Amino acid sequence: MSERLKAGDTAPAFTLPDADGKQVSLADHLGRKVIVYFYPAALTPGCTTQACDFTDNLEVFAGAGYDVIGISPDKPEKLGKFRETENLKVTLVADEDKSVLEAYAAYGEKMNYGKTYLGVIRSTIVVDEQGKVEHALYNVKATGHVAKLLRDLKIAAA
Repeated sequence: MSERLKAGDTAPAFTLPDADGKQVSLADHLGRKVIVYFYPAALTPGCTTQACDFTDNLEVFAGAGYDVIGISPDKPEKLGKFRETENLKVTLVADEDKSVLEAYAAYGEKMNYGKTYLGVIRSTIVVDEQGKVEHALYNVKATGHVAKLLRDLKIAAA
């Protein structure tokens, strides 16, 4: 398991397929700030809440100079269904082998109902224009996370 990222670290590079199979790279966003968020599974209640919150605030983030990319271990086809079902506008990419999740320390041991297992750790990494980590937030809650992020980044909500 990778060590958790912290402010000042270089964000691990990635190129992953989006819901349409188009390759999306972190490098494509150099010169803009990027919010990279990791979530366990498309079409689940918490992940839907979070993706809808990001979609609802996408223009606010964009106006403040931020792009948003959501990463999960789902297949691109499932991400497409998620996007269509929930009318999502946020960029969703597939990390089926979990290599990017692991590089960002967003995959590891979790505990639920007293049982320990490996899974996606809901996390958000804010990357600056030069590809450096500005904020690294781990074990975030799906509900209310986007509102808190807007406050923390001092971005006025719509």
